[in-house]
Amino acid sequence: MSKKAAEHHKKASIHSGEAAKHHDQAAKQHEAGQHEKAAHHAHTASGHESQSRLHADEAAKAHADEHGKKA
Repeated sequence: MSKKAAEHHKKASIHSGEAAKHHDQAAKQHEAGQHEKAAHHAHTASGHESQSRLHADEAAKAHADEHGKKA
């Protein structure tokens, strides 16, 4: 696997993990009745999910480039 693709996979994994942490926090805050804090964590999780998807797409492109195919 190319170094470029590996880096994007690592970054996608990091962002996915961060999103999961924020979803957990959102759930806890929601259960505690802290809806504004829950919304903040949910919004932050969404941003991490978006970044994760971008890195996953870049990893796919790097794989395709490495093998001479279109992603």
